[in-house]
Amino acid sequence: MAREEDFRVRPGRIRSTGHAARPRSFLVQVLHASRRAGGGTGGGPGKGKGSSPRSGPSTFGRGHSRFGKSRLFDAHRRVTVKARVARQTGRGSRSGSLADHLAYLRRDGVTRDGEKAHLFGPDGQDVDAQDFAARCQDDRHHFRFIISPEDAPEMADLDGFTRDLVRQMEADLGTRLDWAAVLHWNTNNPHVHLIVRGVDQAGADLVIARDYISHGLRSRAEDLVSLELGPRAEHEIEAALRQDVTAERWTRLDTELQRHADGLGVVDLRPDAGGAHAFSQAATHRALLTGRAQTLERMGLATPEGPGRWSLAPRHAGHAARDGRARRHHQNHAPCHDGTKPGSGDCPPAIT
Repeated sequence: MAREEDFRVRPGRIRSTGHAARPRSFLVQVLHASRRAGGGTGGGPGKGKGSSPRSGPSTFGRGHSRFGKSRLFDAHRRVTVKARVARQTGRGSRSGSLADHLAYLRRDGVTRDGEKAHLFGPDGQDVDAQDFAARCQDDRHHFRFIISPEDAPEMADLDGFTRDLVRQMEADLGTRLDWAAVLHWNTNNPHVHLIVRGVDQAGADLVIARDYISHGLRSRAEDLVSLELGPRAEHEIEAALRQDVTAERWTRLDTELQRHADGLGVVDLRPDAGGAHAFSQAATHRALLTGRAQTLERMGLATPEGPGRWSLAPRHAGHAARDGRARRHHQNHAPCHDGTKPGSGDCPPAIT
């Protein structure tokens, strides 16, 4: 039997059991304390526990730049844009071919006259769906955009609008794009389905910056529609925003609340609020956002933190969008308000 003095302690590396929470680095703890004190730079809501010290939007990919400013009271015509990156190979790829998707988009009954839709491209001529799908076959991914101008019925030529928009995209991204599009008129919101190959003009993988997908493309589309139809009147803008206050879906007021939230997801709408995220807009602006915050509170997506202050629920954007989709499903007995297939990912949101 070993004597007590023969016992030796051999310190080694502490191994994770898989149950304990991962300790935060010293830098993350300092940034967390700084944000609590009102300092530092702001990130998006819900970036508290376990978040990375890096804050702010991603700057990776083509098109990252200048589309983060508030456009809440902008007189531009409104355009809804939904985007999806569809992986074709490797991890994250899904079953179902692009050819099948293109066939579905060209189905009968989606055009203005109820006929089968046609694909068109840069020169305005019909695009052969099988040829386009074959060119995309070996690509790592492709992009699926749905672009729905609010005033589409008033526009003279949605085909031409689409070609102008893609030319602007090419200028912003610094590369030629291989694309095809189809128009759908089968709902109260006519829209364009735009498919873009995931390669640039040199054949390399095309990576588009996140802020360009979420803001830049919509901004460019709104510029084009406003150029054709003229700006919206002030009373039209305010009326639309007042409808958004109680909407059960993601709205521009939610986007604005996120912009003014600090790194812990707290938005302060008090007139005399100070600090890095001080809110100093007009009374009408503040009243609309306060009303929206109260709606989110009733929906369980925001928690009051005192007079004029709310903590936005982490991922409240996803919850709001999901609630809106469920409401439309209940009302229309369909998964999406444009009649697309369940799980197809092609239903444009009411407002983006």
